[in-house]
Amino acid sequence: MYIDPGADTSEGYGIAYTSRKLAREMVGDETPHDRIRQRCSVSVGDFAMAELMRFVQDPTEAGVTAIRKGAPIYTDIRMVQVGILKKGHTCRIECALDYGAELAASSGITRTSAGFLMLGERLAGSIVVIGNAPSALLSVCRLIEEGIIPALVIGTPVGFVNAAESKELLRTMLVPSVSNTGTRGGTPVAVAAMNEIIILSLERP
Repeated sequence: MYIDPGADTSEGYGIAYTSRKLAREMVGDETPHDRIRQRCSVSVGDFAMAELMRFVQDPTEAGVTAIRKGAPIYTDIRMVQVGILKKGHTCRIECALDYGAELAASSGITRTSAGFLMLGERLAGSIVVIGNAPSALLSVCRLIEEGIIPALVIGTPVGFVNAAESKELLRTMLVPSVSNTGTRGGTPVAVAAMNEIIILSLERP
């Protein structure tokens, strides 16, 4: 039985089911990581996305465990915050833009980067989802290097300035992570990865 809490109507469910059926055929369906590859490919309408996804330190298992514990989820931008499923878990979902405005103004760094720096210790044991801002992912990596370890980092920022580099750096960190290679990515990919992990958590007995 296919589960998609985001499909609220029979038509929506039918579209989700058919898209996933095609993705299973094109991407494969052997592991939980394949499930994330499927959803991320559907989110951008391109099965080439599946080959770009990277997984470090069993992030699906880490994510499921964190969700079941009710770990907070911190996002870089509001589109990511809004896109994450609100059903099927008790995790609060917050945006880094709600933190660090004064630091951003005084230092000149991006608001998302400042937000994560101000969150600081609160990121320990949390789920971090970054779909847009490479600067935010670089700040999270800096915090990890300082010993603040999230339960999971989903990092798929998009663009030509530091996007690929920030994701490469994330993959060197000793933290479970989902990312992709290159300049592609974006909010749809980050949200898709997070939502698939939520669904995987619902499927566990």
